[in-house]
Amino acid sequence: MTVSGLRTLRRSLYMRYNSTTATPRLLSLPRLPVPELRTTLDRYLRSIEPFLLEDETRGGLPFSTAYALRGKWADEFAAGVGSVCQKRLLALDRASPNNWLNDNFWMNKAYLEWRSPLLINSNWWLAFHDDNQIPAHAKEKISDITPWQVRRGAWLVHRTLSFKDLLSRQELYPDTTRTGIWLRENTAKMFNTARIPKSICDILSRPPLSSEPDAQKIYLMIYGWCYAITVYNPTSPPQLVEVQELEKRIRSAVVDAQQRLVSGEEAIRIGALTADERDRWTENLRHLLALSPKNKRTHQVICQSLLGLSLDGPSPTFSLAGQDAITSHLHAIRSTNSNMANRIFDKAYTIIVDPSTRAGASGEHSPCDALVPSIVAEWALAEGVDPSFFNAPEPAPFSSPTSEQTYCERLDWDIDDKIKSECSDAMSRAKAIIDNSDNNVFWFEDYGTDWIKGAVHQSPDAYIQMMLQLAYFKTRGEFTATYETALTRMFKRGRTETIRTFTKESRAWVLGMVDANTSQQTRRNLLHNALHAHSSLTREAATGRGIDRHLLGLKLMLRPLSGETSAFLDDELFKRSQEWKLSTSGLSAGHLFKGTGYAVNTRV
Repeated sequence: MTVSGLRTLRRSLYMRYNSTTATPRLLSLPRLPVPELRTTLDRYLRSIEPFLLEDETRGGLPFSTAYALRGKWADEFAAGVGSVCQKRLLALDRASPNNWLNDNFWMNKAYLEWRSPLLINSNWWLAFHDDNQIPAHAKEKISDITPWQVRRGAWLVHRTLSFKDLLSRQELYPDTTRTGIWLRENTAKMFNTARIPKSICDILSRPPLSSEPDAQKIYLMIYGWCYAITVYNPTSPPQLVEVQELEKRIRSAVVDAQQRLVSGEEAIRIGALTADERDRWTENLRHLLALSPKNKRTHQVICQSLLGLSLDGPSPTFSLAGQDAITSHLHAIRSTNSNMANRIFDKAYTIIVDPSTRAGASGEHSPCDALVPSIVAEWALAEGVDPSFFNAPEPAPFSSPTSEQTYCERLDWDIDDKIKSECSDAMSRAKAIIDNSDNNVFWFEDYGTDWIKGAVHQSPDAYIQMMLQLAYFKTRGEFTATYETALTRMFKRGRTETIRTFTKESRAWVLGMVDANTSQQTRRNLLHNALHAHSSLTREAATGRGIDRHLLGLKLMLRPLSGETSAFLDDELFKRSQEWKLSTSGLSAGHLFKGTGYAVNTRV
C-alpha cells in the first residue's frame, strides 16, 4: 500500500462516528471490475518495454523486433482465444456473488496451493515498539518467563479483542462509511481461524459461532506447551473479561508449565511441524489426528480459538544495544532457532512477548491482507499498560500451583515414535530456512516524507520505490521485476493488485544516475518522469485497472486440455515479468513498529 494511501486510510480510521450529528446511511461497495481485454494487453506491452530494452543491451534481439513479436502475439490473443477467455471471465463475474477474483480462485492461487513452508516464505510479522509504561527493572536480569511479560501479553490481547468487539458492535467505524465496511469485514477474518494443511491445496478452518465455547478462547504457548484460556464471560452476548482477570488466567497456565518443567516433563515440539513444507505437515497432521481423539480436540481448539499468544523464553540477545538490539528483536518475532516450536504458524494472528516484554505479532497471510492486522495492532499499541486496570502497579511473583487456582485447559498431544522423529527433523529443516534468511532495518535520518513532498513535489511512496530500483541495480548490476501491493479496498471483497515498479521510465532514471556524464538537471527530469509513471500505475491498480490479476484470470480461463494454447501466455517474458525477486510492499508506515516484514509468492 502506498504511504499516501495509508495516511488517508489512517485519517479515516481515526474519525469516530457520532450518531447525534450524522444520519446513518448504509453503504455498499462496488464490484471489482473485469478490465477491458485490449486495455490490459496494451498496458502489459508497455510494462515489458524495460525488459526488452535490457535484453537488447545484453545481446538479445533488437528492441523493435522483440516488441513487434510480443505485439503480434497480443493481437492474436485478443482476436482468438483471449477473447474467449475474456467472455468466460465476464460470465464468471456475473455468477459470482461478490467478486470474480476473490470468490473463485485468489485464495487458492495466491496462498493455499503454495507448498513451501509458511515460516519465512509466507507469514507476515510486526515488531512492536517497547511499552514505556513498563519499568526499566522489568527488562533486566532475565532468566525465565516473567510476571511483566504476562502482564504485557494480557494487555495486548485485551486491547486487540476490545478493538474487534468495538468494530463488531459498530461503535467504531460503522458500516455507514466505506472504510468501516472494508475494515470490519477484513478484521473479522483475523480471528477464530487457521490454515489447515491438505494435499495439493490447503483450506481455512470453519469459523465457529460466537456462542460456541472454543470461539471464546485464546490459545497460549509456553515452553512449547499449548493451553486454552477462556477470555469471555458466559453472558448473552459474551462479554470480554477484565484485563486483570485475563492476566490471572494466563498466570495460572505459566505456573502450570513451570511445574511441568520442574517435574522433568518435556514439551512435544508440534509447533515445528507447522513450520514445515505443507505436504509434509499434511501427512504428519493426518497421522496425528488418527492417533487420538485428544489430538483432534487440541487441533480444533487451536483452529477455532480467537488468536494465539506465545510467551517466549529468554534469549542471549536481550543484553544487546542499539541497532543490534533492533535486529535481534526482528529475528525473534519472525522466528529464531530457539522459539520456532513456540508458534503455530497456521494461525491467522499470534501475539508474541518475550521475558524482557519486547513484543510483536505474526500471522498466516491468506485470510486477509497484512495491512489489516497492522491496523489492529497499531490500535492495540496506542495505549500502553495502564496500572489503574490492575490491583497492584507491580505484578506479583509467580506462586506455587497449590496457591494459584487453575484457569486454563492443557492442549496436549498423544504422539508415537514417528511424530517424535518428525518433530526433530522439522526443527532441523526450519533451522536451515532461518539461517538462510535475514531481516534488518536501516534507519535513514537525512530527510523524510515532508522533504520529498515539499522539495520534490511527488509521492513519498513513488520516490522510495525509485530509490529501491537504484539500490538494486547498484548492488546487483541488473534490473528485476519488482512487486508492490496496491489495495483494491474500494471494491466489495477487494484484496490486492500489483504495481509493476520496474518501468521504462525508472530504468532510464537509474541508468542516468550511474552515468557520470548525465547532468543533474537531466537526472532530475528523468526522476520526475519515473515518479509520474509510478503514480499513474498506482492509481490504475487501486481503482481496478491493474493488469496482473486480470492476466491471472485470463490464464485460468484457458482450457489446455481442450487444446487451447497461446503464444502470448507461453512467452518466457510473460513469466519473467512476474518473477518478483524484489518485493517492496510494507505492512504499515506507523510509528509504533520497529519493523515489519513478509514474503511474497513469486508465482502471482
